[in-house]
Amino acid sequence: MSENTTTAAPAARAGGPVLDIEHLKVTFATDAGDVRAVKDVSLQVEPGEVLAIVGESGSGKTVTAKTILGLLPETAISSGTVLIRGNNVISVSAEKLRRIRGEDVAMVFQEPSTALNPVYTVGWQIAEGLRAHARDGKKPGKKQARDLAVEALRKVGIPEPERRVDYYPHQFSGGQKQRVVIAAALALNPGLIVADEPTTALDVTVQAEILELLRDLRDRYGTSIVLITHNMGVVADLADRVVVMYQGDVVEEAPAARLFAAPQQDYTKKLLAAVPHLGRNSASAGVTERAGRNAEVLVEARNLLIEYPGRLGSPGFRAVDGVSFSISAGEVYGLVGESGSGKTTIGRAIAGLTRISGGSLKVLGYEMLGFKERTFKPLRKDIGFVFQDPAASFNPHLSIGDCVAEPILIHEDRSPASVRQRVAELLDAVQLPAEYAERFPHELSGGQRQRASLARSLALNPKLLIADEPTSALDVSVQAKVLELFRDIQAEFGFAALFVSHDLAVVDMLSDWVGVLYKGKLVEQGIGSQVMGNPQDAYTKRLIASLPVPDPQEQAARREAHRALVGG
Repeated sequence: MSENTTTAAPAARAGGPVLDIEHLKVTFATDAGDVRAVKDVSLQVEPGEVLAIVGESGSGKTVTAKTILGLLPETAISSGTVLIRGNNVISVSAEKLRRIRGEDVAMVFQEPSTALNPVYTVGWQIAEGLRAHARDGKKPGKKQARDLAVEALRKVGIPEPERRVDYYPHQFSGGQKQRVVIAAALALNPGLIVADEPTTALDVTVQAEILELLRDLRDRYGTSIVLITHNMGVVADLADRVVVMYQGDVVEEAPAARLFAAPQQDYTKKLLAAVPHLGRNSASAGVTERAGRNAEVLVEARNLLIEYPGRLGSPGFRAVDGVSFSISAGEVYGLVGESGSGKTTIGRAIAGLTRISGGSLKVLGYEMLGFKERTFKPLRKDIGFVFQDPAASFNPHLSIGDCVAEPILIHEDRSPASVRQRVAELLDAVQLPAEYAERFPHELSGGQRQRASLARSLALNPKLLIADEPTSALDVSVQAKVLELFRDIQAEFGFAALFVSHDLAVVDMLSDWVGVLYKGKLVEQGIGSQVMGNPQDAYTKRLIASLPVPDPQEQAARREAHRALVGG
């Protein structure tokens, strides 16, 4: 097998690089002084090639990507050359730069919900680019623009594009919204697409569809792609060549197959070692019976129903449909499934944040059907919650110390000195310096905020912890540290946990028992290593087959198996 698992045709490469970056340097002027985000980066992208730029937060990969489209803020000072079709993006006029965007290079942003305007139809938004880049001064008419938008939606696999071109963004799923964003980027047939974390917020099944779409665009239309990501499975699945960045510099560059097989630099080795891999370091490896089956049952659901009422005469939506499971003391129960499966709804119901509609849900011996906040409140101190986005769950006006202390102040009568001591102990437990108590949430990195969120959830020594996608927004190296910390703390404190995630490899690392949700129903549950290694339900098989692994050769084989499974 060649080093590049997927290569562009040699004829396509004859015209020279689509993108040529030479000695790029980017500095940001701040109140605290100049910050060098990109120190000296040089790279090229050939026609029909997928180049992945990887690295942790602060490595400079997104700044480099934004430079390609001239999207840096006014506080940025850049030098060097960024050549697209012979035009240096850094020095061209504003009018020339406007023509380059869309026609020569387009961008697919990480979060499609914020990239799309909620008050305009997707057809109007795709046509907007066509009108802005009218060729020969001739703007397309309304019908022509609509027809071109329909064609763009058809190209990215949106079903019934003639009808859905008039839909608004909220009428599409997350994966479909990302397809719409890609359609808008492709509207003018640019030679280069810059995709900034295009699959980070997506489920593994939807992610597999988006990766297949990007691969098809490359193969069918010869589109070059610069892929910015921290997901090494995605890199193995899609990239021809990989550039590894660290603290503003390129530390390694190689064809994808060679980089994964024989990384040269210590940082690259560390990055690859941090990637969770399904079946490796499984929490339930070698386990033949359920852990804690004789321990106290803290959560017990029997035929659990959760419905959201309809509005304006529309029927209600059943988010959870007849689910039964239990969580015992000291056990980590992993709940997996794609968006809309009901996993977060179940977590919120256990915490008393969402009311149940039928069946039975006992939490710490308390029946949640028709519960009253007054009687349930004393039990809240025994339940901790780690939210998906720590930045949104912290009050930005409070210091980290105050945020961590908040549950203590609500549920316990302690002196200020005792509270400060407890906060220091908690920060130490999650490996944060005591002085971080004086900092505010925005002064911490994503991984540090998630550690502080974990400290807050442990403030009252809970019996049960609910972790809702706690690592999905983190870089792979930061994620590895948080997962290791979570495992160590769970072993030390002995709390039970419901770990909600769509990342099967992460769940496999932490969970003794795993449940798989699909459209509100629990389709399979069992010992984690057995569910992951020998799935019985067709949906579980598809979920596992959709998960990219950080090995180009293995991933190529898995991709073919997934195509056969979906096709079948």
